[in-house]
Amino acid sequence: MRTLVYKLKGNRTDKARIEKCAAIIRSGGLVAFPTETVYGLGANALDDAACAKIFAAKNRPAEKP
Repeated sequence: MRTLVYKLKGNRTDKARIEKCAAIIRSGGLVAFPTETVYGLGANALDDAACAKIFAAKNRPAEKP
């Protein structure tokens, strides 16, 4: 699996990078993003395989969302 890292500065919106992340999500991939306290993992919630990738990445059983 190839990892891409995009560094965004401040509140500046980089449309091309946001579109690339959206394409990753649409294709069943995962994205990681910072919040105020931790990093989150995102995927298409309507794609069962993508959701399974989140559980696998977190080494978490399906019964523990």
